[in-house]
Amino acid sequence: MADELEERRDGEVDAATAKRSPSGIFAQPESARADSGLAQTIERVGALAAAHAGPDDVVSGIIVSEQRAGQRVCLCSFDDADGRRSWLAIRNDGAPVTSRAELRAAVSIAALCEVAEDAAGGGDLDALIATLVEIRETEAPPGIEDTEEAARALRTVLGDPPQVASATRLDEIGAATRRLERELDSAASSPFAAALKSSQGAVSELEREIEAGYRIELT
Repeated sequence: MADELEERRDGEVDAATAKRSPSGIFAQPESARADSGLAQTIERVGALAAAHAGPDDVVSGIIVSEQRAGQRVCLCSFDDADGRRSWLAIRNDGAPVTSRAELRAAVSIAALCEVAEDAAGGGDLDALIATLVEIRETEAPPGIEDTEEAARALRTVLGDPPQVASATRLDEIGAATRRLERELDSAASSPFAAALKSSQGAVSELEREIEAGYRIELT
């Protein structure tokens, strides 16, 4: 099953890659990622972030990270007229984050969720589901229904943006992805786990990049 899928998908471009930042890992979506009510949070935080912007700055992205239930930190990026990027993290109560440790925790979970979303299902889950449907309808190999069900379950877990980046979300994506990987090839190692493991260096580099471009002093 896995070999056949690989042949059918050979040469496809991972569209998610084009949305990553220069760090190669952290997306800057127009609307940050969400549960119900997050749109209002993004709008409110966007207005708060704009108050910290200079005359030539644009708030270019907002990503919402949640370390504990109800304790959210919004990572806001600013781009100036020359394309230089700076950052500010804002808490749920509207106060800017000044703690280096708190900022790093928010960046880490947001970046890991981004990696998980990109790696889930091989990077283009909708294309994978379409391929599974085609195989089921034309060849109907044993187990194809279970594989398609696992792919659709993962698609449900991923949802549509915006979403909140959290440890719970990361675990849910991991569990649904591993289920799909086992259906595709029960003997193979996990590409998803490998992607998360290999991302650690990039996550650390991103933390340094954001700290270097942070708009206020960190303690």
